[in-house]
Amino acid sequence: MNWKELAITSPYQTAVQIKNELTQGHIEESTLGIEELIDALSRSERRALRSQLTRLMMHIIKWQIQPQCRSRSWLITIEGARIEIEEILEEEPHLKPQLPQLWDKCFKAANRLAEKETGIKPTLSQLTPEAVFQTEYSLEEV
Repeated sequence: MNWKELAITSPYQTAVQIKNELTQGHIEESTLGIEELIDALSRSERRALRSQLTRLMMHIIKWQIQPQCRSRSWLITIEGARIEIEEILEEEPHLKPQLPQLWDKCFKAANRLAEKETGIKPTLSQLTPEAVFQTEYSLEEV
C-alpha cells in the first residue's frame, strides 16, 4: 500500500483503508497508514497557515508602499487573513511555535507578490509581529 500517495490525495480514503487494515488485524500496516495520514494533514495545515500569513503580509506591504491606493477591500483582506490565521492556530495549536520558522519565507513571498501587483519594489527589510497581527489599519490614515 502506498500510504503517502493515498494520504496526500484523499485523507478520507486513507482513514477508510486504515480501518479496513485494522479490521483485518494488520496492525503494522495500519500504523504506517496513520503515520502518513498525520504527516499529510500536518503539511496541509501548515500550508494553509503559510498561505494566509503571506496574503496578510502582502496586503500590509501594499498598505505601506501605496497609501494612495488603500481601500476597504484591503482592510477586509487584512482582517479576513487575521481571522483565518487565528482560527487555524486555535484548531491546530501545535502550529503556533512554527510561526517564527515560517515568518521569513512568508515575508519574502509577500514582498515578491506585492512588487508584482503594484510594480513598486518594497524597501521594507522586515515586518514586525505587531504590524502583522496588532496594528489597526484604517482608511482615515490616508
